[in-house]
Amino acid sequence: MSENAHLTNAPELTVSELSGALKRAIEDQFDHVRLRGEISNYRGPHSSGHCYFSLKDANARIDAVIWKGTFLRLRTKPQEGLEVIATGRITTFPGKSSYQIVIEQLEPAGAGALMALLEERRKKLAAEGLFDEARKKKLPFLPGVIGIVTSPTGAVIRDILHRLGDRFPRRVLVWPVRVQGETSAGEVAAAIRGFNALQSGGAIPRPDLLIVARGGGSLEDLWSFNEEEVLRAAAESRIPLISAIGHETDWTLLDLVADLRAPTPTGAAEKAVPVRAELLTDLADRARRLDAAALRLLDRRRADLRALARALPGPENLLAIPRQKLDRSGDRLRAVLAAGLSRRQLALANASRLLARHAPHAEVQRATGRLNNLAFRLGAARVALVQKRRERLTALAARFSAARLASLTLLRNDFRARDEKRRALAARLDAAARAILSRRREALGHAEKMLAAVGYEAVLRRGFALARDAAGAPVRSVVQAPDGARLTLQFADGRIAATAGPPLDAAPPRKRPVRSPKAKPGGQGDLF
Repeated sequence: MSENAHLTNAPELTVSELSGALKRAIEDQFDHVRLRGEISNYRGPHSSGHCYFSLKDANARIDAVIWKGTFLRLRTKPQEGLEVIATGRITTFPGKSSYQIVIEQLEPAGAGALMALLEERRKKLAAEGLFDEARKKKLPFLPGVIGIVTSPTGAVIRDILHRLGDRFPRRVLVWPVRVQGETSAGEVAAAIRGFNALQSGGAIPRPDLLIVARGGGSLEDLWSFNEEEVLRAAAESRIPLISAIGHETDWTLLDLVADLRAPTPTGAAEKAVPVRAELLTDLADRARRLDAAALRLLDRRRADLRALARALPGPENLLAIPRQKLDRSGDRLRAVLAAGLSRRQLALANASRLLARHAPHAEVQRATGRLNNLAFRLGAARVALVQKRRERLTALAARFSAARLASLTLLRNDFRARDEKRRALAARLDAAARAILSRRREALGHAEKMLAAVGYEAVLRRGFALARDAAGAPVRSVVQAPDGARLTLQFADGRIAATAGPPLDAAPPRKRPVRSPKAKPGGQGDLF
């Protein structure tokens, strides 16, 4: 009863009142703090002029804000990955139930761990020559197939496909990968190597150009594209590669290794293919320029023809001087009119022939013939140029086919050489195995002969006997054969049973064995 009354009598607070109380408590307690951390997720000033980012260390992260007026006064501007010491006050953001630091002063404290690692890796790969411009390949002008390494579900692939469709539709192969996380680097490297492993003319066509793309993010989000396995896979790629990681302000080591860096994934699509409409417009413009040049040539020839026609003397000018001479000759030589008239008529005839030879209509006809000849030659030259371009394209296609056939022939020859080498190695292995087996058999035969030479059966064949007790154990001493013990005597040709008698105290002197006259030479005589 008292507990319920206590809960009922507690003052009620609104969310705003509680947020305000927390804000006042935190601001009173942490009105001046100095934080050391690494700047993360910095994208430059906002459109309002304020800056929003985070400060982090190995275990924690705090949001940070720099107001526009403070940002303009700062001597040290924030940079991604920079380790800084920030001075300011802690406050809360009621609309998000979070706390943040309002920075009033910023000073550098050294590069962050990730940035230091990135710089160390950059220097190492630069020393190996992975960033050299000489090793970078030229992009194809119009690739037939484009391979894209990116996430299949993000907006990046949609932007690239949309831009390619607008500019010049091409066939696209997408190799889906994770663009963030622990397995991202391995998947991206495997995708680059997988595209390079495709064979030309196979069921899946080999791309003419690769695009590795991802949207924007922090340094940690883009870290997969700074991993060494991704960079070495890009450097080993025989297919030209475009890096399109993040926004224009983002950069990774893949941008330095790639054959071309695009500021955005959409920019990568723009650099991959030309604009089809612009190509058609350029082609039409060149055709118009060719037609205009032909028309200008015809106009120039017509103008030259008119100038030549104007330069020709008229009939009156040609006959003026002869007429004048004729008049004077008539006045002076009336007495010899007949003879002089004949000479003048002859001169007049010569002048007439000269005039006929240089008549304007004849010159016009000759100029028209030359003009027609030039027009015909121009048309033939145009046809010949088109034919020459077609023959050049045909020759290029034939050279491409021959090169492709030569490559396939080289691969077949290499395969045959490897197969012959394998067969030779197999033959050598069989010969070696047979030689080892023969040596082992010879060693076994020698061992068998040695065993036969040192075994007790050889001793028995020389006339000795082996005594065994009832248990089958060899009897080596008189002590082991008491009186009445049953023994078995083994000879070379069989076994007999025997009974042990009492031991003899004095053994008879050993006599020299006498060779039996019937014994074979080298045989064993009787020992008893």
